[in-house]
Amino acid sequence: MQTTRAIRPRALFLAVLLLWADLAACRGVPEQRYELKGKVVSVDKARGQVTLAHDPIPGYMEAMTMPFTLKDKWPFDVLSPGSKVQAELVVAANRSWLENLVVTQEVAATGGAGTASEPSTGDEVPDFTLVNQDGKRIHLRQYRGRTLLLTFIYTRCPLPDFCPLMSRNFAEVDRALQQDPTRYEQTHLLSISVDPEYDRPPVLRKYGMAYTGKQSQGAFKHWEFASGTAEEVKAVAQFFGLQYWPEAGQIVHSLSTAVIAPDGKVYRFYRGNEWKPAEILNDVAQLNQPGASSQ
Repeated sequence: MQTTRAIRPRALFLAVLLLWADLAACRGVPEQRYELKGKVVSVDKARGQVTLAHDPIPGYMEAMTMPFTLKDKWPFDVLSPGSKVQAELVVAANRSWLENLVVTQEVAATGGAGTASEPSTGDEVPDFTLVNQDGKRIHLRQYRGRTLLLTFIYTRCPLPDFCPLMSRNFAEVDRALQQDPTRYEQTHLLSISVDPEYDRPPVLRKYGMAYTGKQSQGAFKHWEFASGTAEEVKAVAQFFGLQYWPEAGQIVHSLSTAVIAPDGKVYRFYRGNEWKPAEILNDVAQLNQPGASSQ
């Protein structure tokens, strides 16, 4: 993927949009509705999502390919890659979805894309190398002895129930852990960007400060934001079953979140965006009980 000056206005617009979405929850901003037209790229009935290559949405976003959550279940029985659809995109404070969907052209189902491999409980996490928001090289092995909470994001993600939700959830977990100094010292949070060409350290640092709420020197002591070379990011993403690819200056991606035990092995793996901060906090509590392990 190439990032050029030509897409900077769009990036700025999406950044403002993300800020609006976060403020909307506090100010009670009403739902926004937009007409959408597009072609189905893939269907994920288990997650209630369909990935569409959509036309420009006036007043909201340019044409691109991305996953959307469907309000109704019936479309999953008729949609397949290549189907053309019209729908209403509803954007609320913290989530978005499609409703009133109409299939304007159906094609015969040819089978979906293969599913990426995912880690199992007890799998040892390799010592992946990345670069954090301060431009410092980090290794996953350096977090051994603490419970590592790991998720994937990218800073320009435009839908409030994807990357922004992952970051809001981690912010809630971070705040909750601060209430218990001992448990706080026993944990570490890591958000990994899958947009390494754009999300360089200065971008990650600015993004991270917005969620940690800290401007001090130690703002990232407990929660880091990292990326790396395209190869480094690909390696860690593949291990955690994350699928992603560049499209029209943005990133189409799935969601993966993992709880890694102090011994460096996978304790819990969460696919998608339905997990709650309370579940992660419960995992942390279980792992910090005497005799607990990743097995």
